Order: sequence, then C-alpha cells, then structure tokens
Amino acid sequence: MQNNNSILIVKNMVCDRCIKVVKEELLINEIKFECVELGKIYFNKNLSIDEMNTLKNILEKEGFEIVESYDFKIVNQIKTLVIENIFHGRHKLFNQNYSTYLALNVELEYGQLSRIFSELEGRTIENYIIQQKIERVKELIFYNELTISQISYELNYSSPQHLSRQFKQITGITPTQHRNIGFRGKLDTI
Repeated sequence: MQNNNSILIVKNMVCDRCIKVVKEELLINEIKFECVELGKIYFNKNLSIDEMNTLKNILEKEGFEIVESYDFKIVNQIKTLVIENIFHGRHKLFNQNYSTYLALNVELEYGQLSRIFSELEGRTIENYIIQQKIERVKELIFYNELTISQISYELNYSSPQHLSRQFKQITGITPTQHRNIGFRGKLDTI
C-alpha cells in the first residue's frame, strides 16, 4: 500500500504516451520509481532534494509539472479520473454518476470537490466532463468506425439526439459537419 509521501501528482499527463515518456526519463536519469500512472508517479521512498529538483527539470522539459498544493492535487486527480474514464475506458461507470464516482475515488464529498475545482479552474466539473466527452466524440468521429448511436452508448449519453445537441451547443456544428472538418484540441489544454 502506498503512502502519500511516496506519490507525486503530475499535471498534464493525459495519455499512455505521457506515461511512457515519464518512465523513460526516470530510467535515463536513474531515478528509482515503483510505477507511473496517468497523473501519478509512485516511489518506494521519498526523493532527496537533488532527485526532486532533477525530476522537476525533467518533467518541465517534457511539458509536465509536479503539483504541490493540496487543492491542485485534488483538481489534477479529478481531471485524471475523468480522462481515464472517457478516453481509456478505465473504471467504466455502470449505474453510477460522475459525482458519486469522483467522490468515492478522491475520497472527499462531491460538494468539496466541486467547490475546489470551480475555484481553481473557473468552471464546473460538469463543464469539464462535457468538454472532455466532446473531444472524445470528435476522436471517435475521426476514426469513422462507430455510428453516432454507438458513440452515444459508448460515452453514456441518454440518446444520440442528446449527444448531437450537446455537440452542437459546444462546437457550433453537428457531428456530421464535424466529420467533414475533422479538428480536435489537445487534452491538456481543455
């Protein structure tokens, strides 16, 4: 079991490639670690000041940063859980809403999570989830392997019409129009 002193929260780790880059840099720089997950690096021991400074420099060079404030750690944890769920299908929500899912996984009441997130991000958790879902819809449309109905099911929308309405509300165009344009944003900038 990990203790909090042996876990570092890392901002902007949004995909499996990010995990690979961080692992490679840790190995190259001979910084011993236990494992790397989205948004987290686990260590068997606390890092020395020199190791921590080296790690900060490595991560910054690659576009990541260590999150040190408690509230920023909470926000980063929320973002990681949402991205894992939406883009990687990890921890699929079955008969559970995001508020319950996040509260259970972050181990704080949803009201606290919502307040912290809104204060630091200037938007609600719901808005962040919607933005991420729309980016996932764009990705799935680009691959052209699933119908809008299948995409709506995959992302837990109540109906294809709900997905289409939300997509148009956020992007200004329909999913079909987007298929012809094909633009997606970067996850760490959403």
